[in-house]
Amino acid sequence: MTPGETPAARSSFEELARLGGIFLRLGMISFGGPAGHIAMMEDELVRRRGWVTREKFLDLVGAVNLIPGPNSTELAFYLGLLRAGWAGFLVAGTAFILPAAILVAAFAWAYVRYGMLPQAAALLYGTKPVIIAVVAQALWGLGRTAVRTRFLAALGIAVVVASFLSVNPVLLLFATGAIVALGRMLLERPPSHPSLSGVLVGAAALPTGAAGAAAVGVWSLFFYFLKVGAVLFGSGYLLIALLRADLVERWHWLTEAQLLDAIAVSQVTPGPLSTAATFIGYLLAGPWGALLATIGIFLPGFVIVGASGRLIPRLRQSRLAGAFLDGVNVGAVALMAAVSWQLGRAALVDIPTTAIAVASGVLLLRFRVNSAWLVLGGALTGFAISVLRAH
Repeated sequence: MTPGETPAARSSFEELARLGGIFLRLGMISFGGPAGHIAMMEDELVRRRGWVTREKFLDLVGAVNLIPGPNSTELAFYLGLLRAGWAGFLVAGTAFILPAAILVAAFAWAYVRYGMLPQAAALLYGTKPVIIAVVAQALWGLGRTAVRTRFLAALGIAVVVASFLSVNPVLLLFATGAIVALGRMLLERPPSHPSLSGVLVGAAALPTGAAGAAAVGVWSLFFYFLKVGAVLFGSGYLLIALLRADLVERWHWLTEAQLLDAIAVSQVTPGPLSTAATFIGYLLAGPWGALLATIGIFLPGFVIVGASGRLIPRLRQSRLAGAFLDGVNVGAVALMAAVSWQLGRAALVDIPTTAIAVASGVLLLRFRVNSAWLVLGGALTGFAISVLRAH
């Protein structure tokens, strides 16, 4: 039992209300991506309240990196489960997601109604280059961590080439994981690991796409984002690669510009990048589409965290499972590299947009400015450029 946990605390309504209030507040201020979200949780629950020991918190951070889905949201689920049992699990996770989902849905409504107005177009004109810089910055940091050997570098290059040849990104992710795990198994000949076998069998059973580009229905959106949430390893930015491959290139449900707009809105609002699903769901099928897309993308992480319990921390110590995830992470970085090139061509259309992207990159890498402020700054810059051009 962690510090602060008592039978009364785990069951009382007052404790649940306090837990919900904390995570609701965290959800309203959680700008800066998963690393920022996790740091806020550590400060609030470990340093200030002592609800969880630092060692246990680090174990949970390691665990959420082994499962698909938005890491910070899954960490909220885990922390709620530890503090107040299954009721805390539901309250903490829902409270953390809710502010971002509501804000993104409001942005989507305004975008559908006013998005073609010159003023809105001006804001997005300045925002899109910032998103390219944010993705590039994330790619640089993740690449340095994921690509540790020449073999992994070669595997990453192969994934980039395959991505440009339109190979399914989900297939590429599991292929890279299986290749690295197989190489580790052949080199070290470890005992069999049923847990990893289950992962690979589950991967083979996943659908790789819809049958065709039929009219978009709310249940089609739900099942599509359910699949995405089940394979979203590594970083939330991998979501861009998955969405572009399916919704832009394969089915033509979205344009390149609309995808960038969805990512921009999820950046300027608090919470995980995965709330881009809310925006896309509203764009394609209205309020019900937004609701079901949001449920779909978060449901796999919700189920996995609830079902795994104490299994994930032990699985983290498996060398074979670790090798599989090493391969998955390299594949994710390579897919991000490929998609950032494609999105950059759509966003950097002239000298001002290129300058915004370069300035954003410098501010991110050199001064570590919060990406949310940069997105807001890009929007204001785009608006200012529009006013100057009008005069």
